[in-house]
Amino acid sequence: MNYIGSKYSLIDFLKESINKTLMNHKETRMPENMVFADLFAGTGVVSGSFKTMGYSIIANDIQYYSYVLSKHMIENNGNLDKNRCLKLINILNELDGVEGFIYKNYSYGGTLGQDVRRMYFSDENAQQCDAIRLEIENWKNSKFINLNEYYFLLGSLINSIDKYANTALVYGAYLKKFKKKAIKKMCLESLPTMAGKVHCEVYNEDAMTLIDRIHGDIMYLDPPYNHRQYCSNYHLLETIAKYDNPIIHGKTGLRNCNEQKSIFCVKEKALPALEYLIKKAQFKYIFMSYNNEGIIDKNDIAKLMQQYGEYEVYEKGYTRFKADKDANRKHKADKTIEYLHCLIKNKGE
Repeated sequence: MNYIGSKYSLIDFLKESINKTLMNHKETRMPENMVFADLFAGTGVVSGSFKTMGYSIIANDIQYYSYVLSKHMIENNGNLDKNRCLKLINILNELDGVEGFIYKNYSYGGTLGQDVRRMYFSDENAQQCDAIRLEIENWKNSKFINLNEYYFLLGSLINSIDKYANTALVYGAYLKKFKKKAIKKMCLESLPTMAGKVHCEVYNEDAMTLIDRIHGDIMYLDPPYNHRQYCSNYHLLETIAKYDNPIIHGKTGLRNCNEQKSIFCVKEKALPALEYLIKKAQFKYIFMSYNNEGIIDKNDIAKLMQQYGEYEVYEKGYTRFKADKDANRKHKADKTIEYLHCLIKNKGE
């Protein structure tokens, strides 16, 4: 799925840089004997990649939809019956649509007579999303499916419905006319399963509190880089994941997400928050992804990390993420520089 800050195109850069650091510091342990923690996991791209390399994984994100995706991608280690999962997907695809919460609040037909006519999904796809989401929950409550299957199916729905959203990639706004992809009938597609034998744990917590309870070898940080809050930009995926019928407001039908707002999106709080994580971290290697447009200055990150051990930085130019028109963007450059800040933490710090 399209995601702000996704590291999909930078995976090779991250792997090569992290491996280079480990080699330079004569790290002799094999991945299967090391723990890799990803505290801002997002869609699980980085966690999943290091899982396939053999690392034990700790993945976390404060957004519930992210937690759902990682519960499947990271924790499901080939413990699913593929034939049964395919049958379940086929059953869900054959369901008749239901006029549920998504249809009534985020489709043009469903919002008839309301102050705002929202166009996040076509009427058909909104009803199909409601039907599938309700059936997945019914199956879980009746124990027709186990939790591994539950997160597989729910993650598949989140990933699939996102492809048919009538948006410019994020859910901060919807388009005024339906784009071609949005009017196509949604097809529920299976998320892939990453088989493995490593131990993995997935959390749905604030990284600032989780840091006290975890420990390992490599900690990877990929916090928000700017003032855009993920809870606002992906509020609809959060509602589909939780399906909790929240009170919504405004033109976009935003749910209350104050408890999920990140202090890394606040300029005066971001650097102190980073220091808190570094100081508390029970990890030898700390890596942080950040780019040249972030609200924390590159030199400030370097000065901070140098206080806690040996510091180095890697960089790579890449095409920046665009979720709106160039005329509406503060940063109009097509390219940006991604930095991977690295700290080898001193013992006792």
